[in-house]
Amino acid sequence: MDDGDLVEESACRYDACVTLPEGFEQEAHRPQVEFKTVSGGIYAVYSYYDTVDKLVLAYDSMFSVWLPRSGYEADDRPCLEFCLNDPMKDQEGKCKVDLYIPIKQRV
Repeated sequence: MDDGDLVEESACRYDACVTLPEGFEQEAHRPQVEFKTVSGGIYAVYSYYDTVDKLVLAYDSMFSVWLPRSGYEADDRPCLEFCLNDPMKDQEGKCKVDLYIPIKQRV
């Protein structure tokens, strides 16, 4: 929710999510857990593999380099990060993340 260039990492706000299987009984977990549905649409995907502290550079690259040249513009849906490993268990201490940037056709 916050720009990593403007807000200290420890103060950045975000939603942590998991994908639930079909038929998951949500009502049994309310009100302790908030449920949201991610809206569909077009996303640009950036596969990232490096240290966590450089992840903000991937966002910078997508928004300041790729997006202006792409023919698309940013949509106002939230960006998504799919964490594909545990950096603490990675041999190089790196995280593997797919960044999903919501986009729409430039008008």
